[in-house]
Amino acid sequence: MVEDPQFHIDAATGLLRGVRQVLSPHRDARPAGQPPELVVVHGISLPPGSYGGPWIDRLFCGDLPADAHPYFAGITGLRVSAHAVVRRDGGVVQFVPFHARAWHAGVSSWRGRAACNDYSVGIELEGTDEEPYEAAQYAALRGLLRALQAAYPALAQGGVVGHSDIAPGRKTDPGPHFDWERIAPWRAGAAGVSTGG
Repeated sequence: MVEDPQFHIDAATGLLRGVRQVLSPHRDARPAGQPPELVVVHGISLPPGSYGGPWIDRLFCGDLPADAHPYFAGITGLRVSAHAVVRRDGGVVQFVPFHARAWHAGVSSWRGRAACNDYSVGIELEGTDEEPYEAAQYAALRGLLRALQAAYPALAQGGVVGHSDIAPGRKTDPGPHFDWERIAPWRAGAAGVSTGG
């Protein structure tokens, strides 16, 4: 069994200590007085089904080269980001300070409340809908969730959902192979699944 890492978030900066920082320009301020209240788990691989390499960093930083892979031509220029990415080996990269708004959710709604980017933290797991995630990724995610709840107490009330929960019919990630039992204490109730999209 992979041991869960012990992470710490600096409340003043919103940064996770001891991980690689690649700060994205694709972020802005949350609405005044709005703390993070929900964690949204995503799945990502660039190009689809491929792991490693610089492409997620470059997408979130706005400099993904359209000619590096045929798939990139359709997504180059997108202004998207997540707060953090958990790589296949469990390594964490932070792109947006947690107190800021990352641009990860798109058109979204949770329990009748729209604009999930305003009040959520977006965590991308390197993976696809077609295959299981790695034990090291679940360990890192659990460590990260503990650190987030310690830094932002409102997250303890909101819990964790998938991108598919807040954008049903539009998004499918983190996919059917994501094992919710491995983060069961944090999972938001299925009754909260929105029909917004």
